[in-house]
Amino acid sequence: MIEPIHRIAALGDATRREIFGILAGGPSSVAGIASRLPVSRPAVSQHLRVLKDMGLVTHQTVGTRHIYRLDPDGIAALRDYLDSLWERALKDFKAAAERSFTHGKENSQ
Repeated sequence: MIEPIHRIAALGDATRREIFGILAGGPSSVAGIASRLPVSRPAVSQHLRVLKDMGLVTHQTVGTRHIYRLDPDGIAALRDYLDSLWERALKDFKAAAERSFTHGKENSQ
């Protein structure tokens, strides 16, 4: 199982984030992605390999072309992780607000 933090780290690279954004718009070939970036096709392939290893993209061979797309399962796992962080932050904020409110009420009496 891929740790969510490793998926996040894979997106720490600006070129990989751009590739991720391109694929968010729909499937694309390596050549199609490379034509939109200031990097070579081999560089795009290396970045795609990292994203694939982290479970963020899948690929399918169609003839001689390699078509990449976002992996819904990897994206869902990443979202679940981020949602859990957000939920924890909101619970902590609520608890702090309630403590502050209760403390303020006690001081006003």
